[in-house]
Amino acid sequence: MAGVRMVTRSRSRGPGAGPRGGGEEAAQLRRGEAAAEGKKSHSPAKRQRKTQKLSVAYEVSDHEKGEGAKPPGTPGWEPLAWRQQLLNIRTMRSEKDAPVDQLGAEHCYDPSAPPKVRRYQVLLSLMLSSQTKDQVTAGAMQRLCARGLTVDSILQTDDSTLGTLIYPVGFWRSKVKYIKQTSAILQQRYGGDIPATVAELVALPGVGPKMAHLAMAVAWGAVSGIAVDTHVHRIANRLGWTKTATKSPEKTRAALEAWLPRCGRVGAGGASLSLPPPLTSHLHRELWSEINGLLVGFGQQTCLPVHPRCQDCLNRGLCPAARSLCGP
Repeated sequence: MAGVRMVTRSRSRGPGAGPRGGGEEAAQLRRGEAAAEGKKSHSPAKRQRKTQKLSVAYEVSDHEKGEGAKPPGTPGWEPLAWRQQLLNIRTMRSEKDAPVDQLGAEHCYDPSAPPKVRRYQVLLSLMLSSQTKDQVTAGAMQRLCARGLTVDSILQTDDSTLGTLIYPVGFWRSKVKYIKQTSAILQQRYGGDIPATVAELVALPGVGPKMAHLAMAVAWGAVSGIAVDTHVHRIANRLGWTKTATKSPEKTRAALEAWLPRCGRVGAGGASLSLPPPLTSHLHRELWSEINGLLVGFGQQTCLPVHPRCQDCLNRGLCPAARSLCGP
């Protein structure tokens, strides 16, 4: 398969033993894994002449419903130094040499396949990637694509063979079940294609919000929201990019979407951010679609879950968590 190569080898802790982690997607996988193991073993008002004081209620869009959201026209909360922090992370990530840069979902499909098949392969790579290192996901996709990865081929593959092909991805037994169920739904309801909305995507077995937003971006080229995984969740909280500490990736997504502009120059309601030079030119791009890959790679190389490399980080003096993590 073109575009996929193995960078490192990842040793599995054995069948069914996925990487440690939390979150709604992980909990769903654990429940599925346990089940798999068990199986194996009004009228109009009158017009008033007098002028009355009206009470206005604002209808808030989905991406404004996070922490810190305010009605239109009201200045919203934003982190004090986020522009400089973002610019520093871009500088540190300029080499694009993290695992996600070579082995992310946008690289784990057959570019010679028809568009519908490519979209299906993107979705499958995202389903496999949950609680799994990029190198392991890429290896599993390589083996699947070598056999011709389509909805029909997956439905014709028995569970045992499919499990062998995707092992050692995390929670591989649950993923066999979810891949089969989702593939059947795609064949029956979508003609073998994948849905083009987040709501329909998250309704598929084994597909969570992060996967859905990434599928929209990679497969459909649409920015539907910020894809937040454990890396983005951890780093956003360390940098102070959430108004209050958040306990889950979905809470972090809502908090980020409440203040982070979609585009560097335009904020909510079309208001200018009035960015000081020279940051304006660097920030003139779609921020929502950039954040996931940027922070995931940063989390893989510098802002590690344990023993982060604060001494190498350009944001050490701007990061609220740096002192407690790495000392003065």
